[in-house]
Amino acid sequence: MTPVSDEAQGVVFPADASGRRSTTAVGRAVLADALRPADPAGARAAEQETAWRTRYVGHFRRQVEAGLDSAQAWLEMAGTGLESVADRMAVARDGEEAGARTLLTAPPERPLETAEVVGVRDPVDRLVVPYRGARLEGDALRAQLARWLADGVLEPSAAQAVETVIDHPEWLALPGRAVAVLGAASEMGPASTLLRWGATVAAVDLPRPALWERLERTAREGAGRLLVPVRDGDVLARAAGTDLIADVPAVAQWLGARPQPLVLANCLYADGGTHVRLSVAADLLAQRLQTARPGLALAFLATPTDVFAVPTEAVEHSVRAYTGRSRTTKLLGRPLRWASRGRLLHRNYRPGADPGVCDALVPAQGPNYALAKRIQRWRAAVARAAGTTVSFHVAPSSRTTSVVRNRALAAAFAGAHRFEVEIFDPATSNALMAALLVHDLHAPPAGHDHPWRHEAHAAVHGGLWRGPFAPRSALGLAAVLGYTTARQ
Repeated sequence: MTPVSDEAQGVVFPADASGRRSTTAVGRAVLADALRPADPAGARAAEQETAWRTRYVGHFRRQVEAGLDSAQAWLEMAGTGLESVADRMAVARDGEEAGARTLLTAPPERPLETAEVVGVRDPVDRLVVPYRGARLEGDALRAQLARWLADGVLEPSAAQAVETVIDHPEWLALPGRAVAVLGAASEMGPASTLLRWGATVAAVDLPRPALWERLERTAREGAGRLLVPVRDGDVLARAAGTDLIADVPAVAQWLGARPQPLVLANCLYADGGTHVRLSVAADLLAQRLQTARPGLALAFLATPTDVFAVPTEAVEHSVRAYTGRSRTTKLLGRPLRWASRGRLLHRNYRPGADPGVCDALVPAQGPNYALAKRIQRWRAAVARAAGTTVSFHVAPSSRTTSVVRNRALAAAFAGAHRFEVEIFDPATSNALMAALLVHDLHAPPAGHDHPWRHEAHAAVHGGLWRGPFAPRSALGLAAVLGYTTARQ
């Protein structure tokens, strides 16, 4: 049970009879509700789980597997999960608590005004991706895409989409649109890249002066327009920003007033239960904006450390990699699997699996992280089925600040290359994922017969889907090797 401060405002976990706010109780109940339409037995298992914080991974995997046979079941689970989240979460204001759904219609307490920062440079006229000290463009970028394909770092549809953007540099500035970036200062978010490309970015992030000074500097050195929500004050950085968790109505009103067609890009991250609160606030904001702006497009960055169904081509690539592993790896693998009772270095998929299921959930990231990201996946699926333009892409694991400060994850990332997984620098991830967003807004992907195929389309997973070993069976060893590398 994780308490949330009684001083918390805005979207909160509900308080029980003793005043405690349990993230575990909500997470377990929401996943059980989501499972119920397609897998009643799985729902009961989730409800009765007594060690949620250590065993949640199996239940989140089961929720993906339960929807594989039927697109309808997948969408029913997504819709039910979203309804459960909205029903169970609450909103706190001045010591009083109400249902989270009240934020769908509540008026803003204090409206936000707009400050504008205009870049001084000319818009870029070609796609450039920074990579290991080089700046790749044109044929050099195409060659790197081909190497990533051969190494199993991304799906062919991702390479094709990026190549299309290379051929259409006029798309980069997203003329006629505004992109609202939630978590605008995020290392993985597209704000800085889009501003360099000449786009209009409506930035939403916390009221922290250092953060806004950095964004203002990036905007002035770019070619686009940065729209900033401000309160009273004559110095932009000191007056800028708002806490989405506590201010959904004001952000909805501010973004709804944009005259251009709007894209809502969710790039939010926080530790622990705050991440769930942010995801719920962003989802309520999306619903509210969809009502006010029917043409709203949605964009999401999915984490590769989750459970995904993957196409048979990825399974075949992984099987070849497992069969062709080195003699040394084979010799070391047998005793390791025996000593660990099969937990270490086992194959990623059963040969012939269609689709395969890549389970890359990292227990150390915790059930709140898994739930926050699952809420986003559910919204993407439901919105797409309703006809909304949705840009949803699995982004590669990257050396962001949040990862580096987690010693276990940092060590695993340092050793990941030994198991055919590439960890990206944030600048490379940022440019690639921004290019995929630009592609989707100009040339939306063709429809697929099942939502899992939409999720797998144009994924940049870093090799987790196509590597020889199931991710969790290799990450522990990767961490040991990573610690050794760090010490040396």
